[in-house]
Amino acid sequence: MHSYHLDQFETHEAKRERLILEHLPQVHLIAGRLKEKVPDSVALDDLISAGVVGLIAAIDNFDESTGLKLKTYAEYRIRGSILDSLRGLDWASRHRRKKAKEIEAAITVSEQKLHRAPNEEEVAREMGMSLEEYQARLVEVQGLNLESLEIPVGPSGSQTLLSMVPASEEDLPSQLLERAELERLLTEAIETMPDNEKTVLALYYKEELTLREIAGILKLHISRVAELKSQAILRLRSKMNKQWPRTRGR
Repeated sequence: MHSYHLDQFETHEAKRERLILEHLPQVHLIAGRLKEKVPDSVALDDLISAGVVGLIAAIDNFDESTGLKLKTYAEYRIRGSILDSLRGLDWASRHRRKKAKEIEAAITVSEQKLHRAPNEEEVAREMGMSLEEYQARLVEVQGLNLESLEIPVGPSGSQTLLSMVPASEEDLPSQLLERAELERLLTEAIETMPDNEKTVLALYYKEELTLREIAGILKLHISRVAELKSQAILRLRSKMNKQWPRTRGR
């Protein structure tokens, strides 16, 4: 009785589908790793979808004669497809950054006029918007994180504001005074913020709670928490841009 390999009985489509299913965990793994490096506004499901496109392309174009393993080739195509999808978000990201800068400017101008931290109504008025329109704008830019404080500093501009803040005493490099000054400025900036925004920042960054968890603690809707987080970060950006200009240290 003759024995035959399973592939001899598989149609091209059946084999293709089997390979896709076998390598789907690879897509989830790669997408999960890349998700850790992108803003919260980028959904994991979108990365997985883009990765599946790359996997299918890898299977359809794989040439066994190259000596490569399909898994190795697939990883290359999966990562490439996900990165391409992220590049496609660049326009939206630039658009969001532009809106964020407009809010920063309005916060700065309002603060100069009032000589204190402006509330939402006052910032909205400065932007010529209703409070509802302003809050909707805050939701649009909610993908911003404290990484948005990455203002280039140092002799070559290769360091950022956040990279200058040490995690512990042992991490302090030779720029002790500069780091200490930055820590002081950040602390002062946070102290001038409204209490609800300070609370959201503390729970999100210090306690590492999700927006949903914070909403439960503060008994607010998650969209309201997102608004407060966005406004708090834009306040910090506005104040730090003024007190720690980009040219400093160059």
